[in-house]
Amino acid sequence: MSESVELVTFTGTDIQVTPIGLGVWQFADGGFWPALATKTMNSIVKTALDESINWFDTAEAYGGGKSERNLSIALKTAGKKDGDIIVATKWMPVLRRAKSILETIDERLSYLDGFSIDLYQIHNPGSVSSIKKQMFNMAELVNRGKIKSVGVSNFTTNMMRKAHEALEKKDIPLVSNQVKYSLIRRKKDQNGFLDAAKELGIKVIAYSPLEQGLLTGRFHKNVEARKELGYARKYYSITKKKVEQTKELIDTLEKIGQTHNVDISTVALSWLINYHKDLVVAIPGASKPEQVKKNTEAMRIKLSSAELNELDEKSQVV
Repeated sequence: MSESVELVTFTGTDIQVTPIGLGVWQFADGGFWPALATKTMNSIVKTALDESINWFDTAEAYGGGKSERNLSIALKTAGKKDGDIIVATKWMPVLRRAKSILETIDERLSYLDGFSIDLYQIHNPGSVSSIKKQMFNMAELVNRGKIKSVGVSNFTTNMMRKAHEALEKKDIPLVSNQVKYSLIRRKKDQNGFLDAAKELGIKVIAYSPLEQGLLTGRFHKNVEARKELGYARKYYSITKKKVEQTKELIDTLEKIGQTHNVDISTVALSWLINYHKDLVVAIPGASKPEQVKKNTEAMRIKLSSAELNELDEKSQVV
């Protein structure tokens, strides 16, 4: 990328990320998503790096460490070493106690094979231990030098406040909350979630920002293409009705995309990372290198205030 990208700083740290990162759930060697060839994964990561992406999000739950390992392999293949990029991963809390955070950290680092954990996140609120205990153990990992910062994922506003309060007692910031957020998933604008995150200095990491292709216009051209998603079609509620409901929004995205000579998906991501200034960053995934290029173009284009507001208005009715 020829133009420089303005980085977003995680509050209370020296960690700075590009507004668009790369989510690598698809690197889990099958399961929820079709398995990708090693060559393809390496090419996706190389393209992301070439297009100025400086951080990658993975998780223990993505193949039980396979995504972490494949990410490490791809980064090394691209000539990267620890410190060159930023790695975010997650602890899976379901039916586990907080002590597992301490017990499994070396396994996470083993799968990452030489890459440090810059951001360690609680994947969801499924632990049998309290949020306070989880945060205290995450703080212990920071103090031991095992991780650099702490985040959560899928936490409600109240849970996020509790996590922030617990970490604050240890003089450690809660830097992020990773949630589903997109142009057609706007409840967090209305229920005080984004206001709370801004108040506390917590960055919102938007996952599934393109709603598994719905915000690319792919299904509006061929509604039957939804079937190619398999289980994900039901998981993300991509129904014929939802396709019809979003037609006006897609038409608006297409119109704005033509103005900037970019794809619909690029415009959708650009709105996401610009409408709320630097409060929101996004981690779209990719199964092909060309998808990464479209995603990173969102960091280049500058939507006007009128365009941002028009998309805001059109998406509110979906």
